[in-house]
Amino acid sequence: MDEFRISLLRQGVLREQIVRAASESDARAQLGEFDGMVLKVKRVATVRGGTGRGKQGFSLGLLLQELSTLLEAGLALIEALEALSDKAGQGNKALQATLTGLLRALYQGLPLSKAMEAEPAVFPALLVATVASAEGRGQLPMVLKRYQYYELRIENIRKKVVGALVYPMVVIGVGFGILLFMLFFVVPRFSVVFESMRNLPATTEAMLWWARLVKSDGELLGAGIGGVLLAAVLALRTRRMKTALMNLFWRLPKLRDVGNLFVLARFYRTVGLLIEGGTPALHAFELSEPILPAAYARRLDLALQELRAGRTVAETLARHGLTTAVAERLLRVGEKSGDLGGMCERIAQFHDGTLDHAIEVFGKVFEPLLMLVVGGLVGAIVILLYMPIFEMAGSMG
Repeated sequence: MDEFRISLLRQGVLREQIVRAASESDARAQLGEFDGMVLKVKRVATVRGGTGRGKQGFSLGLLLQELSTLLEAGLALIEALEALSDKAGQGNKALQATLTGLLRALYQGLPLSKAMEAEPAVFPALLVATVASAEGRGQLPMVLKRYQYYELRIENIRKKVVGALVYPMVVIGVGFGILLFMLFFVVPRFSVVFESMRNLPATTEAMLWWARLVKSDGELLGAGIGGVLLAAVLALRTRRMKTALMNLFWRLPKLRDVGNLFVLARFYRTVGLLIEGGTPALHAFELSEPILPAAYARRLDLALQELRAGRTVAETLARHGLTTAVAERLLRVGEKSGDLGGMCERIAQFHDGTLDHAIEVFGKVFEPLLMLVVGGLVGAIVILLYMPIFEMAGSMG
């Protein structure tokens, strides 16, 4: 599902509205004849959460925390936003502009969710849906805190996954740097010792050939290696390469299992957040689709078709590979007890624990193996350097 910004003309007044639809034609179809005349439909980028300081220029998490605190203290919504606007002053123009836009919409009688929906670059669609589910029930402070907790948990999991990958990348980078140092600095200087020797092993002959190449065309070799590294970095930033790497990632058994746990934990935490906030289950699954990778999103599309036909949640999601054995059983319990949102949150917590254990095992097993590989490569070069000397010492003895 994508977001579309629709420009409407109603009773001589130009206004804009954000709708979620699969295509431009579907976006137009969602508008009734009383909404006004459609002037323009434009696809906009979907913002997928995040409470840190992003493109909006301020911390969304801090804004939500302060807003929920003021609402719990007894201030009305408009009073709380006015207080935050006064606090922001001219120190943060981006925050000031955002709060001014919210207040302007509220003064016009629009609910907070509609005011947030008008600024998709600041407020994620998930937050808008969560706020909309709580409006009119006096649960806005609780919903805002629940969304903060949701983002905090997602960020913690993301940091653990990234942290587990940072150390191997550092080891690979350091090892690659050591290899370059030995190939371009140590080997050429060490080769002087063997240039006058005859009947050298093939490995030593290869080392001498490399030393001559470095002495004659070292600058070209360095520029070539630098160009290859630069091209690799630029290629990794392209969407096609990222997709190819992700496809490779999903084919590796152990990494695929860890990635599956991460995706499902985030998926069920999102669904649980929405259902607990009052969003209907089917709509909660639809809103959770943008956070899924493409392969999972396609499965969810198929599952949603069956759910709309009246199939049970546990059976349908299991059929399309969107559950684990434990998750399927908990979903069945949630459907029977009427606490599907709570069970989705428990599934996310269970997967969090399993993911933490998998990341810990990954670090304990993979990192020493990587150190052995890098150390073995460096050691192999050192042995090649000293092997002729050992042979000379043996012949002299």
